[in-house]
Amino acid sequence: MKRRTLLQAVLVSVLPAPLLAATPTAPLVEVYKSEGCGCCEAWIDHLKANGFAVKAQNVGDTGEYRKKFGIPNDLGSCHTGLVQGYGIEGHVPAADIKRLLVERPKAKGLAVPSMPLGSPGMEGPRKDPYDVLLVKTDGNFSVYQHYSGK
Repeated sequence: MKRRTLLQAVLVSVLPAPLLAATPTAPLVEVYKSEGCGCCEAWIDHLKANGFAVKAQNVGDTGEYRKKFGIPNDLGSCHTGLVQGYGIEGHVPAADIKRLLVERPKAKGLAVPSMPLGSPGMEGPRKDPYDVLLVKTDGNFSVYQHYSGK
C-alpha cells in the first residue's frame, strides 16, 4: 500500500471528494503575458519549481484577461493567470496560490500589484515589502499575505 504525503493527507481531510477527483496532481495555471517578458518567464519558472503545471500564452493586452477574471485594473501587473477558477494577477508567490486552493474562499483571486522587487520573478539585490491581495467577489480587496522585504 502506498503511503500518503502529509499534504495529500491534509487535502483529503479538507477537500470534498468530487474536488479531489477533478484536481490533477499538478494544478494548471493558465498564464496570459506579453511576449519576451523576462520577469513573466521567471514567475512561470517559480510556479513550475513549486509543483504547478503552466500553460503560457502571449497576448497583446493582459488587461482583457484581468477584466475577464474579475481583477480590478488598478491592481494590474505584467501577467494574469487563472487557476481552478481564480484569477492570479502579477508576481503572486506559489505558496499563496496553494493556500488559496486549499482554503477556497469566495473571491475572484489574488493580486500583487505592480512588480515589487523581491517577489517571485522579480528577484534581485533588493527585497521590497509588498502585499498579496485577496480580491473579493465585489471587487474590493484585503491583505491576504504581507511580505516584509527583509
